[in-house]
Amino acid sequence: MMHRRTVLAALAAAPGLLAAAAGAQEARAAGIEISGGFARATAGMATAGAAFLTITSLGGADRLVGFATPACNRPELHTHIDDNGVMRMRQVEAIEVPAGGTAELKPGGLHLMLIDLNGPLVEGESVVVTLMFETAGAVEVTLPIKAAGATM
Repeated sequence: MMHRRTVLAALAAAPGLLAAAAGAQEARAAGIEISGGFARATAGMATAGAAFLTITSLGGADRLVGFATPACNRPELHTHIDDNGVMRMRQVEAIEVPAGGTAELKPGGLHLMLIDLNGPLVEGESVVVTLMFETAGAVEVTLPIKAAGATM
């Protein structure tokens, strides 16, 4: 028979365990919180993919200056611009995260571009990404791979 303390301890730990299992796309370190992250599955012989997430500053301003992942050979920070009615992607040097604010990396806007993939991004799998911040340093996050047209 289980003791009451054992049951209470298990219940107290359960939300954290469930959050870790269900929310692998979340991370927190040095005043930065990462949430809602995912990568899109790639089709056929695609050589590039994209990932999206929300970065929240829990303190001062910071800048995302790059990222690394074993999934590709050329990770780049990108945005979309309207060039006379034609949407084009452009590499950016950094992504600003305002003090106490958020930077949203989402389809049609800022995003992580995975160029020269080492293999396909397969729906249902995940990809590890290490985000590099100017102040917070390196923050590792595991992103689930969702369907090719996923928006959230």
